[in-house]
Amino acid sequence: MSTQGVSLKVGYTYQDYLKLPDDGKRYQIIQGELFMAPAPSPYHQRISERIGFILGVFARKTRLGEVFYAPCDVVLSERDVVQPDILFIFRERYHIIGEHYIGGAPDLVVEILSPATRNLDREHKRRLYERHGVKEMWIVDPEMGEIEVLRLVGERFVLHGRYGRDDLLESPLLEGLSFRVREVL
Repeated sequence: MSTQGVSLKVGYTYQDYLKLPDDGKRYQIIQGELFMAPAPSPYHQRISERIGFILGVFARKTRLGEVFYAPCDVVLSERDVVQPDILFIFRERYHIIGEHYIGGAPDLVVEILSPATRNLDREHKRRLYERHGVKEMWIVDPEMGEIEVLRLVGERFVLHGRYGRDDLLESPLLEGLSFRVREVL
């Protein structure tokens, strides 16, 4: 296990995950493989707060669903436990919200890339979210100054759009939600 999201041991389960130390690091399990990353940077957190605010206002205004923020465990299976930076769950799917974790695929996940999580978010978690039926994924790349919006078509994510700082991002899933990318990056 390293801070670059690589694990030397496989076979972890949710029960093993519960025994990990509460040390400020973010642990996640993907197909039984344990990944660890250091706490996010202040800039990462600033972006998360800004996107979360926009989504939160939208959710309260429309009453379509609820927004959650990391750290919040999302248990997709006994061998898949992740913590998306931000997630949205439609009201009709509130049954997946448990007392200690989200027990199923969120409708929307937002992953904000950092040097320690870039490959984990872009590759491993993207495939995991596809496999478990997440309807929309935003990949926020602060380094490139853009947000990719992926939507699930059948069993695969397809690129809905790549939005730069001057672009207006419109969510295909959350009808009526739009904002200029520069508001968050």
